[in-house]
Amino acid sequence: MKSQMFNRSPELVNPMISVENHIPVKKEFSEAFEARFKGGTRHVQDSPGFLRNEVLRPVKGDHYIIRTYWDSMEDFERWTKSEAFRQAHSNTPSEEMFAGKSFLTIHEVVAQTTRG
Repeated sequence: MKSQMFNRSPELVNPMISVENHIPVKKEFSEAFEARFKGGTRHVQDSPGFLRNEVLRPVKGDHYIIRTYWDSMEDFERWTKSEAFRQAHSNTPSEEMFAGKSFLTIHEVVAQTTRG
């Protein structure tokens, strides 16, 4: 395993961030919800500062997590004000798909461990 720590210091002006959108989806709509991401995320993938995204299916509970990684908070905020963001969120599904309100959490990446 390889571990890497990211120190918060004056040199670290823009730490990498992780943005998690927690979305409660009713079980009967889980397949349709996942299908929305099967073709990729073309609206975000070319955005400056975008690194990758993950769609996490709940093992317990009903909250999916859509996680994106960004070079900086500024890159994420720029994305939220872009035309690509508006397009990505223009075809929202019916409210009946959801089991409640979604919410966002944002974290700085301070350490990571990878295999090998």
